[in-house]
Amino acid sequence: MAYENGALDATLAAAAGDDPALMHELRGAFVESAQKQLDLLKRSRCDGNWNVAAMRIKGLAASFHSEELLLAAENALSSAPGEPAAIRDIEAVLARFSA
Repeated sequence: MAYENGALDATLAAAAGDDPALMHELRGAFVESAQKQLDLLKRSRCDGNWNVAAMRIKGLAASFHSEELLLAAENALSSAPGEPAAIRDIEAVLARFSA
């Protein structure tokens, strides 16, 4: 899947206006929040905790219009707790956002 951050950038720009420092701060907050939920996802060993963490990532992705992260979170929701491929997918998306 090609990386497209246009929707995320548009959402951040709508919130930050012409303030590049605020846009950078919002992007950082988005990535930090997603990383925290990813950490919870990685440590989940039961269906309940796995689903809560994946749903939080999905909600964050939907709030910021990040289609790629939304799809990765949906993949995690349909996977078994601890599924390495689901975790790697989310990590890859977040790595591209951090770059």
